Parts: sequence; C-alpha cells; structure tokens
Amino acid sequence: MDTSKISQLINKQKEKPEHIHQPHFNLEAQVNSGRIKNTHNNYTMKKHNYSAGPCILPQDVFEKSAQAILNFNGMDLSLLEISHRDKAFVSVMEEARALALELLGLEGKGYQALFLHGGASLEFLMVPYNLMKENGKAAYLDTGTWASGAIKEAKHFGETLVIASSKPENYNHIPKNYTIPSDANYFHCTSNNTIFGTQMKSFPETNIPVVCDMSSDIFSRSLDFSKFDLIYAGAQKNMGPAGVTLVIVKEEILGKTSRYIPSMLDYQQHIDKESMYNTPPVFAVYTSLLTLQWLKKMGGIAAIEKINEAKANLLYAEIDRNPLFKGTAVKEDRSNMNATFVLNDKSHTEIFDQLWKAAGISGLTGHRSVGGYRASMYNALPLESVQVLVDVMKDLENKI
Repeated sequence: MDTSKISQLINKQKEKPEHIHQPHFNLEAQVNSGRIKNTHNNYTMKKHNYSAGPCILPQDVFEKSAQAILNFNGMDLSLLEISHRDKAFVSVMEEARALALELLGLEGKGYQALFLHGGASLEFLMVPYNLMKENGKAAYLDTGTWASGAIKEAKHFGETLVIASSKPENYNHIPKNYTIPSDANYFHCTSNNTIFGTQMKSFPETNIPVVCDMSSDIFSRSLDFSKFDLIYAGAQKNMGPAGVTLVIVKEEILGKTSRYIPSMLDYQQHIDKESMYNTPPVFAVYTSLLTLQWLKKMGGIAAIEKINEAKANLLYAEIDRNPLFKGTAVKEDRSNMNATFVLNDKSHTEIFDQLWKAAGISGLTGHRSVGGYRASMYNALPLESVQVLVDVMKDLENKI
C-alpha cells in the first residue's frame, strides 16, 4: 500500500466522532450534555435492588468503573485493554490487597490478600488441597447449600467430618454446642447463608486453623478477623462484580500437607507472584478496589455495620408485626444480609407481587429451596429501599 493511501486511512480514522479513545472523554460532561442519562440521584433509585448476587453496588463505583472502561486514569486507553503488568494496574492490585487487609484489621499480622479466579466454589477445592494433610482429616459445619458443596469437595482429599448439620430442618438455624476434634487439620464454616437466611453470630474457639466462607457477609460487620486463619469470599455480594474471589490467608498455615498441589491451586504460588500468577480479572479487581475505597470513606466496617443493623431491624420488625408474613429462619440466627420470609396465605401472592413490582422493587423472589421471598440487604442497599418494602407490606395488609 502506498503512503498516500495510508495517509487517507489515518485521516478517516481521526474523523470518527465516537472513537472510544477520544482523549478528552469525560463521563460527567456526557451526562450534562444529555447524551448519557443522569447517573446520580434519579438513576440510583431506578430500582430497589434486592438481588442475592450479583447485587447492588455503590453508585459511585458504577460511575468510576464505567469511566475506567472508556478511559482509565487519563491514559486514553480502556482498563480492559492495558497490560495487567502495566504499572497503572499493578498499583490497583497492590492497593486492593492492602486495603482489604486494612479494613479487616489484619495489616502486619502475617496475612496475605489474594484476588483469584474461580469463585468461592473453587475455594471448596483449594482449601483441602492446601490445608488437609495426606491421610489427614478436616471438620466441617453444615449450614446450607454452599457448606454442603465445600464438604463434597473435601471428601475427595481425606476424612471429612460433618460435626453438626441443620439440614434436617431445611437449614433454618445454625447448629450449636458441637465439638471440634483437636486433631483435625482445620475447621470450616460458612458465616452467612444466602438461600436460607441464617448467619453465624459467634464463632467457636479452637486450637486448629479456622477457615470461613464469608462470601455473602464479608465487610458487613465487625469481627475479630484474626481468629480466622483463612477467609474466602466471592466478590459479587459486598465487594464487586462476579469474576473474582478474595482470599485472606495466614501464611504460616501453608506448606504443611506433604501433597502435590497444582500450581494454579497453590496459595503459596499466588502469594509469591503477588496475586498475578496469571492474568487477573482486571475489571473485577478494579471494581472491588473502588468498593473498598467507598467503604473506607463511609467509615469502614464499623460504620456500615450500624446501617446494616438498622436495615435488618426495620424489615424483621415488620415481618414479625404483620400477620400476613412470617420469617423462615430461627430468630436468633436471622441474617442481616438475607431476610427470608413467606406469606401465611399463598392466595395473597399475586397481589403482593404486583405491589412490590409496582413500587420499583427488584429481585425479591425467594430461592426455590425455601420459596416465598428473600430480601438481600448488602452494604450498598440504602435504608430507603428497605422502607419502601416495609411500606408495601403494610399496604398489602390494608388491602386484604
């Protein structure tokens, strides 16, 4: 191709008005011009989103992550197209890992934070790979679907003791007064159960490593996180979009199994490679960082816990007061994240569904294992959205 034709092609490319890499793209300017709908107050409340996950995230996070897709850090490049080895993204990963430890109060205490692929379900496999010794055993608490999934995977590695289970009662409570064997390699529990609406309010004292799946309530309440030796959580509840999993691990518990661990499933490999053993899910990590920054700005876990308690108290008070509804979880074990409830008379289902949908509520239908309704009240759900649901429940009572 001769140089004149090349010049013509370059000029045509420059003339394209909507090229994604316009150097002066500005999301706020696009909103103000009317080319993009308002992404602030009115847009925030387009729906009262009770989705169990993926779920609602802070509006500020949506805006900043949208900007990053179009023009990341003023680079005139999308976040989705830069190298994960670029210093701009390396700094994202470093800050995300550090901020996760900071918010949990685990800085300088021998823990490492990792952002990995595979969801919490892959951790069902990685935990026994890394912690269960050859011919060893592990103790598991069975409190729901996800705990059951973790138990299933652990059985492939050695003796897996289910020390207590609430399955016979359809997981409507958290088992109590169980004994953890002191010779087990680790104890595994699930802190919150999205499907059945239960939550562990306390955790056992034991001299063996404690592993906890906190996928649906991490960063939502104050705990002494140093009591846990390994925490894992899928991001798509309180932290970010689906596609990345946060692992918090005390480094001293690793390297003691005497078993071969495939590199991609080896926590130590990921630690040594600073959570970039292979290409990380860059957008999910960046959005998680934005959410953690938002949480810190809000005042951290202690501040968001107060808001979460207010939301849960408001909704549970109406469930208990209103004669048309009843909760499905034992009261002392009710989750602050996922409130499950049913209508006492199923003939009211059609009118109730019409009311909450008309009020702009989304994602309220319960899981098929429980039926009824499930209101997921993750960190970013505003108290106002809970009040709307409560008002709808009262409205139904008035109409019946």
